[in-house]
Amino acid sequence: MQSTLCESNRGFIWIGLVAISICTSMGIPASGQTPTAVHPATAVELKMASSIDGQLPEDEKLLQRLVDINSGTMHFAGVEAVKDVIAPRLEALGFAVRWVPMQSETGRAGDLVAEHPCSLGPGRCGKRMLLIGHMDTVFEPSSSFQRYEIVSGSGEKVATGPAIADMKGGLVIMLAALTAMKDAGALDHAEIRIVLSGDEERTGTPVEAARRDMIEAAKQSDVALEFEPSARLNGQDTVSIGRRSSTTWHLETSGFSGHSSQIFGARLGYGAIYELARIIDAFRRELPEDGLTFSPGLVLGGATAEGNADATGGSATGKANVIAAKAIASGDIRTLSNEQTLRVEAKMKEIVARHLPQTDASISFDEGYPAMAATAAGRALMEEWSDISVALGLGPVGESGVMTRGAGDIAFVAPYVPGLVGVGMLGEGYHAEGEKGYLDSLGPQAKRNAVLMARLSHEGMGTASKH
Repeated sequence: MQSTLCESNRGFIWIGLVAISICTSMGIPASGQTPTAVHPATAVELKMASSIDGQLPEDEKLLQRLVDINSGTMHFAGVEAVKDVIAPRLEALGFAVRWVPMQSETGRAGDLVAEHPCSLGPGRCGKRMLLIGHMDTVFEPSSSFQRYEIVSGSGEKVATGPAIADMKGGLVIMLAALTAMKDAGALDHAEIRIVLSGDEERTGTPVEAARRDMIEAAKQSDVALEFEPSARLNGQDTVSIGRRSSTTWHLETSGFSGHSSQIFGARLGYGAIYELARIIDAFRRELPEDGLTFSPGLVLGGATAEGNADATGGSATGKANVIAAKAIASGDIRTLSNEQTLRVEAKMKEIVARHLPQTDASISFDEGYPAMAATAAGRALMEEWSDISVALGLGPVGESGVMTRGAGDIAFVAPYVPGLVGVGMLGEGYHAEGEKGYLDSLGPQAKRNAVLMARLSHEGMGTASKH
């Protein structure tokens, strides 16, 4: 009884945390408290690993094909072109695939949604899995960074190209893992949902519409895997169990204009630029705390100041001898938890309200990405991922903390399911020209994913009524 309870719930402490309390009271270490023996790879798991090795040359060709398709978020035809490559591959694996156009609703291309049913009926194939990813990139057609290339001197182990790691490589790894499961017969006993967004890099609004498909899929799932990239730190492959939030703020200040010789006086006061500088410097001095970053990314000020439609620039006019009447700034906040986000926003509003004489100011916050806080369930899942890696002869996997990465889609589903962040391609330089992907991570990551999904499909029963 003791062994069955504590081992069958290994990696799924999220079921009310019951397993932790019961196992501890029995004197049995609960998962995540002490290391457990690594379960050796089975014949089926080794078959999947061998299948992945044999398919690597074709996977690298697919990677190049996807990278060479420009799918900048606002290049809708490019996003759909990526969808047109992936969708038939999923259909061949037994997924029911549908395209959800979003252009009229959120001003973005759309979502690719796919479902693989449990052969025994809904909820009867162990843990119901949600695979998350995105097809868009930060590199629009105007970017000079457009093509896949092998990095010279890397021994053909590293390639560069727009979004090669973030996350065209993750799409290839997901397909490779699922194909290996299919070849070994392991996919038949798996209930899997896939949601690939077309606007992860530049989310459409309203957010509740943009992430509706993903959230609905999460409500019918028990665990999530996000195929975003991860890092190799000190020679060790890593994965994450949390992501920070991302919220954009917009600050506007105003003051009386006039001859600069009268600044600081009772009639004209300090002007808009001094008020803006006061606020931003107070942010620097008063806001810092663990896990928080905040950055002003754009500042304009003068006699006039106006941002452009997509908040990527603007215009300002003025003269050296005229007091500035208007100033604007925008930036972001990244936090460890949603509670921290609300607390920091409240503090920013308080700072903004302390006006210099004869000035005014206001601040607003856009809808953004919520935080995904690290949990015991996520840590147990990470331990299972690392154990699988050891069983496959790939060595243990370390944890990369939330400060090593930005926000991501998995945070929207975190209230419903535990998950792993960064089970896609390893690489570096994401979002910048010269972004690199480690080709030697394609096989290992696909193997870890295939075995984890196969094991999850046999762990306990689904809980279709839990939401």
